[in-house]
Amino acid sequence: MITRSPAFLQRHDEAKPLVTPPAWQAQLAGAIRDPAELCRRLGLNEAWRPGAEAGHALFEVRVPEAFLSRMRPNDPSDPLLRQVMPLGEEALTTPGYVTDPLAEAMHTPAKGLIHKYAGRVLLITSPTCAVNCRYCFRRHFPYDDNSPSRAQWEATLDSLRGDPTIREAILSGGDPLAASDRQLAWLVERLEKIPHLKRLRIHTRLPVVIPDRVDNALLEWLGATRLQKVVVLHINHANEIDDAVVGACERLKAAGVTLLNQSVLLRGINDGVDTLTALSERLFEAGVLPYYLHVLDPVAGAAHFDVPDDEARELVAGLRDVLPGFLVPKLVREIPGEGSKTPL
Repeated sequence: MITRSPAFLQRHDEAKPLVTPPAWQAQLAGAIRDPAELCRRLGLNEAWRPGAEAGHALFEVRVPEAFLSRMRPNDPSDPLLRQVMPLGEEALTTPGYVTDPLAEAMHTPAKGLIHKYAGRVLLITSPTCAVNCRYCFRRHFPYDDNSPSRAQWEATLDSLRGDPTIREAILSGGDPLAASDRQLAWLVERLEKIPHLKRLRIHTRLPVVIPDRVDNALLEWLGATRLQKVVVLHINHANEIDDAVVGACERLKAAGVTLLNQSVLLRGINDGVDTLTALSERLFEAGVLPYYLHVLDPVAGAAHFDVPDDEARELVAGLRDVLPGFLVPKLVREIPGEGSKTPL
């Protein structure tokens, strides 16, 4: 019989340490927030750094490691990198591009509450995101003025209790899943006690950029609610969906969640029939139904992503030629003051 000394066992353990994945909060806190670091990690030429720092000064960089790992190094045209890479073009003034492109300030009757459409309300449940997308229509949103305390949430909930026309509560942000599970469970527990509420909808990018966010704590409160559950993911390119994202989607579906996706049509990222076809196919493989394809909201700093409406229509017509109807997202624009999204 061969025996091994404690010294051997110690060396063996040191060679293969146990690796415990960090909690999603640690991944969120550890996101890259320095444009120079982002350039360095992806091997980008120093020529990109001045523009990255100029864009960062307007809207800070935030990129989690899990999302960074899906990017191609040494490729400034990588479609995931282009979504999060600040550019000098963001400082240009473009007519028609404004800080509040959807006029949400006109539809905010209480702190953290946006009420634009009949039958549903939107609750700003977190002021932060896990990733800062450069085309975000809320990149200038006054989150400091829309981060309610619990007492202020109670006042908002009272207003919802008194309005029987409200059937759906939408958690948004920022990213609502950037809030703690304790806070979200507290809020959802109160929402589900409002008898006329039927649905809970969550608009989030976190299961995509940090798939570990879909953990047992989240699934516990989400799976327990009586409300019908819809999670609308935000995925713009098939390369965003790796095995970890598929696993997160599977866990959400097992908790009784309907999964939809909305994308934004972005120049240089997904403005091709083949790219959008691959996205729809990959989404459905992951158990997610393509829902909306938004044309760009005219937010200041994002004009370089714009795809003209006529070109957008041609792209969707091309999708209809190669995909079944249920995999063709609805092409829409949000127009301030309209009662719903406007089909194009």
